[in-house]
Amino acid sequence: MARHYTFGKKERLKSRKSIETLFQTGRRFSAGNFRVLYLFKTEAALAAGTGVSSRLFKKAVDRNRVKRLTREAWRLQKQPLDEKLKSSGKGLHVFFIFTTNKLPDFLDVNTVMAGIVKRLLKELNENPAPDS
Repeated sequence: MARHYTFGKKERLKSRKSIETLFQTGRRFSAGNFRVLYLFKTEAALAAGTGVSSRLFKKAVDRNRVKRLTREAWRLQKQPLDEKLKSSGKGLHVFFIFTTNKLPDFLDVNTVMAGIVKRLLKELNENPAPDS
């Protein structure tokens, strides 16, 4: 059966309340040009969001480009994490913040995203109980 690499509406982290909870109580780490905030949930859902500072990129075109690259890399790399979460009955909210002022190319973002997914899988295996 073919894999479906999707990033649908239900997988986008858009709720202000969820984002505030993630920023207040979530765990964080840095990987490459990204700061990653994550929070394991009790309900089985995987949701992700992206952010780029307007201080780093003055033009909205550049900010949107970085967000598009980040979402595309996440869409392609998230499959093993999604399968592990579904088998364990957990959920995850994750938010990516781009932290440098140089426009990245897709290969760099994709490589860093692969490392982020590996780190999140490791955290999932080490932390059997969800945070909330």
